[in-house]
Order: sequence, then structure tokens, then C-alpha cells
Amino acid sequence: MVKQKENSVHSRFMKTISVDQQVMESMQTSDGSNLWHRSFEQPVLLVFLRHFGCTFCREALADIAKIKDKIESSGIKIIFVHMTEDKIAERYFQRYELPGAVHISDPTCSFYAKFGLVKGNFTQLFGLQSWIRGFQSAIVEGNGVGYKQVGDGFQMPGVFVVHEGKIKDAFIHKLSHDRPDYEQLVMNCCEVRN
Repeated sequence: MVKQKENSVHSRFMKTISVDQQVMESMQTSDGSNLWHRSFEQPVLLVFLRHFGCTFCREALADIAKIKDKIESSGIKIIFVHMTEDKIAERYFQRYELPGAVHISDPTCSFYAKFGLVKGNFTQLFGLQSWIRGFQSAIVEGNGVGYKQVGDGFQMPGVFVVHEGKIKDAFIHKLSHDRPDYEQLVMNCCEVRN
């Protein structure tokens, strides 16, 4: 069951969301564990990606690759959720210098829904701002243009910090091109080792 309410302390993107233990235990990770157990070992930055053909998904992978060592050395584990089979996902993680990334396959997007992530509408996915940001990301920043859709093209992404079975903070994308500050997100909610 997902419970959402606006949290007035944070920006319009932040929500308080509750996902039950059974759901988190069913989220099997590529390394043989599950989200519930991993969140008791250490805080988890749980990144729900758009489909791998999306420029903004590739942008997210590139952004996280740049800060992965810093985040994980501070005691936070990054786990990705994607919409394809593991072998395909692992090729993308390799391409974006994230070898050995821990991930969860969700081709039916059921975990996306359990975390309150919705299907995008036309404006969220294809509005003018998305085209402008898409050009910036694809061409200027070199993330490329996605021609092949690998997953549900309408599924919106989101990022959650999960610790001890509870969602401590979240960034819920309002538009497909929103760009979370991953470092700030984990710093806002977790006591991080330096």
C-alpha cells in the first residue's frame, strides 16, 4: 500500500511514501538479496530509471557514475530499478561505467506503481521543455538520442532513499527531464559517514 502526502518541509517534488515490507522483500536484487534486507545493512539510494532508450535515463546513469564512489564511500548503497531483463540492463550499466551495479528488474512496472510512480502524460514526456532539455542532454552533454525503446516509454522515474525498511526521502519526477540532485537527496535524510 502506498501512502502519499505532501511534505511541506521539502520542495514540491518530495513526498512521504510508505511501502510495506512484503513489497520490499519481493524486490530481488541482482546480487541475490532484496531491498528490505539491503536497507537494514545500510541506507539505499533507490533509483527508478526511465526506459534505457530514453536520453534522460542515460543522463541519470552518467550523472550517477560521476558520483557513485563518493556516495557509496559515505555508506549509501545505490540500487537501480529498470524495466528490462538483467542481461540487457548490465550492458547499459557497463556502457555508463557502472559495472557490477546492483539492480532490480521490473518489466511489468509493478514496483514503480507500488512506489507511487505513474505513467506520464503528453506534456510530462514530450512538452517543449523536454525537447529543449533533451537536446541539451543528448547533443550538448553527449548522452545520445534514443531510437530504441527498451521498456515502457510512458513510465515516469523517481528516486528514493530507503533505510531500515522506511522511505526517508524521495524525488518524484514531475517531468521526464527533471534532474535530481542525488548527493543532496542522501545528505538531507541520512547521517552519512565521512
